Amino acid sequence: MLLRNFAFMRSFARSLRFPLAVLALFLFAGVPVFAAPARPQLQITGYVINADLYPADNKLSATASVTFTALQDLTNPTFELNNGLQLTKVSDAAGKSLEAERLTTNSSVRFSLANPIPKGTSTTWAFEYSGTLKGSETSPVEGIKLASVEDPISILLYPGRWFPMVGLYTNRFTAEMHIRVPTDERVVGSGSGVAAPKSVPGNRTEYTFNWTKPGFPGTIIAGKFIDPATSGNVRVYVTEKNKQYALAFAHDAARQFEFFTTTFGQPESSHIALVEMPSDAVSATWAPEIAGIAGSRVAGRTYSRLLANTLAHQWWGSEISPATLNDAWITNGMSRYAELMYVEDSAGKNAFQTAVTDVQAGALAYDTEPLTTLGRLDPFSPQFQSMTLEKGAMVFHMLRWEMGDDVFLKFLRGLLSQYTDKGVRTDNVQSVAEAQSQLALQPFFAQWCDGTGAPTFTNKYTVFRLGSNKGFRTVGSVAQDLDLFRMPIELRIETDGKTEMRRVDVYGTESNFSVETFGRPRRISVDPQNWVLKSTPDLAVRVAVLRGQQQVAQGDLTAGLIEYQKALDANKNSSLASYRIGEVFFMQRNYQSAANSFRDALRGDGDPKWVEVWSHIELGRIFDLTGQRDRAVNEYRLAVQTNDNTQGAINEARSLMQKPYKRESSNN
Repeated sequence: MLLRNFAFMRSFARSLRFPLAVLALFLFAGVPVFAAPARPQLQITGYVINADLYPADNKLSATASVTFTALQDLTNPTFELNNGLQLTKVSDAAGKSLEAERLTTNSSVRFSLANPIPKGTSTTWAFEYSGTLKGSETSPVEGIKLASVEDPISILLYPGRWFPMVGLYTNRFTAEMHIRVPTDERVVGSGSGVAAPKSVPGNRTEYTFNWTKPGFPGTIIAGKFIDPATSGNVRVYVTEKNKQYALAFAHDAARQFEFFTTTFGQPESSHIALVEMPSDAVSATWAPEIAGIAGSRVAGRTYSRLLANTLAHQWWGSEISPATLNDAWITNGMSRYAELMYVEDSAGKNAFQTAVTDVQAGALAYDTEPLTTLGRLDPFSPQFQSMTLEKGAMVFHMLRWEMGDDVFLKFLRGLLSQYTDKGVRTDNVQSVAEAQSQLALQPFFAQWCDGTGAPTFTNKYTVFRLGSNKGFRTVGSVAQDLDLFRMPIELRIETDGKTEMRRVDVYGTESNFSVETFGRPRRISVDPQNWVLKSTPDLAVRVAVLRGQQQVAQGDLTAGLIEYQKALDANKNSSLASYRIGEVFFMQRNYQSAANSFRDALRGDGDPKWVEVWSHIELGRIFDLTGQRDRAVNEYRLAVQTNDNTQGAINEARSLMQKPYKRESSNN
């Protein structure tokens, strides 16, 4: 079932704390499964686009000169184009008019050629088109606004197919763009600085952009932006409404950009434009030199991890890209892991470990297809997104464990330098990893990229005294349930003296180990720092909650409650499961049941920590809605006292202390 009421989608997205709030772009799409992807017909190499935006009328009028090469003999070339746009004329290189058939089911236009274009031939076609772009009605991804011409901000995002295109995030191209807007608007695009904006007739201004490297310069954001705030090479474009947040936003981005530059090397451009996007659109987007963030996230100061993930795409997505959608885990996963690396650097090991646990849950939620076959799925389905982002991130996390930190960074830099401005395949990643680490990694990639499943570890051991003052020998084994598994695993031996760590190679379903320590071992833990993707009872709870969230996000509250109940069956004290159940009851206006669930969350295991502050806020909202203002204010006060500002919780509580909560109007 698809969720078609976008107001509800936005409301629910605000309730998704970590990690799903970062992925709001992808949670609400349908889940169709496709056959194995067809070989591409053609390769687009360059565009020259002239476009006029008319925000008052929600209109776009454009011409696009498209240069492409036939990868096979072309008789029926097909281009993707937003359903809201109508072709008025298409001409081939000789100026001959071509007839197109509109395929509305997948936002495409198809041509039938009397004279096929031979394989290897390059040619240029001229497209003229126009139409109305408003909201998400014509979006290639149902329910998600990707291309919209509106006041005060217009977004023409690359995945919105606002120009004729092929090969989503796999076909690299250059682009020269001339964008005309009303004089009170500014335009942001890739390859800025070509020329100063110039006045054109009709009280309009033309902005010119030229990105000359093969990439994805297909995003334009225009709006009534004030003079940009700057921090180093970062420029921030926001509307008057959010100007008070611009400078802090710029400083935060500059710190993150510096961290990624130090870690991965120089990006293709040292300049980055941070741009406010409409709050009812996607949470974030990226293009060369561009990071777009929803205005509500900027104003709420809840953008840190989202921004890190978005900026990381300047390397993982822009500098290198997947050769096919079967390779999308490389750039999606590494952008996600780059986000976690920034968390580790800025917030410390504990925050990093918490983030890794969240990623593990996402990696296991839909682990039924190998990463290297995901091109058969809808790229906006929950499974594709969960697997490429979360399991992809875990693949890099585990490679880091195998290689060690220093070699891992050399490997990442080597991958970027060898494949700059190119598509990269899974085999390429393995080759570079083996060359940098001098490790035989075929078993690793076979397990984690070409296979599914994660081990469940158990261990047993016996302790022997070695003699007076000579310490102890512990002999034991690590067992797990994947017959072909092979990987080094960390053991933590807690003794009556100091805690010691050992690295043990695990092969097959059971592997023996023998370690010597001075102190008597009291407890031995397998993979205590979560370097390896594995199944555990705690993760089973998180996976069930995650699947429940995604069911609710698609509008199936009953299915969501069933998943949440599975989580409670696994752990009756799960604060997270109780909190999510409370959210569903709140959506259903069943306030008493919601209040009971939020109280259960407060009495539960307290995992994750943010459940406490948000449970108090939700209880306060319920009291406000039921006319009990004193009790509401007390809950908001308790929320503030937690000193936990996850997703702007304290800011929200203080605001609600000043003004009672009122439920948004809804047609649900």
